Amino acid sequence: MALQISFVIPIYNRPEELRELLVSLKAQSEKVFEIVVVEDGSQRTSNHVMDDFKSSLPLVYFTKENTGPGDSRNFGMARAKGNYFIILDSDCVLPKDYLKSVHEFLANNSVDFFGGSDTAHPSFNALQKAINFTMTSFLTTGGLRGAEASIQKFEPRSFNMGISRSAFEKSGGFGLIHPGEDPDLTIRLWRLGFDSAYIKEAYVFHKRRINLKLFYKQVHAFGRVRPILMRRYPEYSKWSFWLPSLFLIGVLFAVLMAFVGMSLWLKFLVAYLLTLFLVALFKEGFMVSILVIPAFWIQMMGYGYGFLKTKLQMALSDKDPELLFPSLFFKKKNGS
Repeated sequence: MALQISFVIPIYNRPEELRELLVSLKAQSEKVFEIVVVEDGSQRTSNHVMDDFKSSLPLVYFTKENTGPGDSRNFGMARAKGNYFIILDSDCVLPKDYLKSVHEFLANNSVDFFGGSDTAHPSFNALQKAINFTMTSFLTTGGLRGAEASIQKFEPRSFNMGISRSAFEKSGGFGLIHPGEDPDLTIRLWRLGFDSAYIKEAYVFHKRRINLKLFYKQVHAFGRVRPILMRRYPEYSKWSFWLPSLFLIGVLFAVLMAFVGMSLWLKFLVAYLLTLFLVALFKEGFMVSILVIPAFWIQMMGYGYGFLKTKLQMALSDKDPELLFPSLFFKKKNGS
């Protein structure tokens, strides 16, 4: 069967972002088979954007009530025509050879789901570049977001994830947990025997239109859901999931030691932050390096605190996580 890839894009109140993404899809060096846009109960719809591209791109447009990104992705995949689906967030922009890289990889490798990394475009502002640095640098995340093509058991992220029709149908797609629906789906696919792959050349420019306050809210939520996934799938728990919480505890320890006259640990912390600043300065420039320090601090503190809070709440309660943390689960599914 010929390879036919349907792009699936859920969107909520962001028509400007959709326009930029569609421009990058129109500029692909290989012909696009299908683009499925799912309007997830938006008040600011994308009708006018779709009208502007309907003569130049193979577009399909659905509107539905708001049920969240995971269910909207399921909704789109259930109605797409391709035998592979590529799921994108609306705040992503694709390099012109993205689709070519995916086609070439799938022609030579038999995999059922895959993904690529994200990076910052030169045109992004300093804060976007700083957040991208803190989320992808080896110094901050150990390269866990796909820095090397040799990564095994790669966990595709839903801003840039491909999945075969067979894998979608057998797994049922994304679940109700949010955020965390992408690692949840990945682990269920592994359990079903499907192989994942990392495609180095299939990266996206991820705009992340957020300020530092919203960034804290985002990473805090990521930290909160991770212990739930660890309990659900204990065989896929990693010690590295504890690192932001250990960093938070280490900072408190260093400060307490400094109060009693033992400043060595605090000096180690300052030296690490200085190293982070200098690496960012060399790679990204002065303005970005200035913002990297607060962005990194927010990432570690937000995730670490959220992780510890959920761990403690789960240890003190025998309730099912869905009942204990209702804000982390969507209640309704329309995707099938």
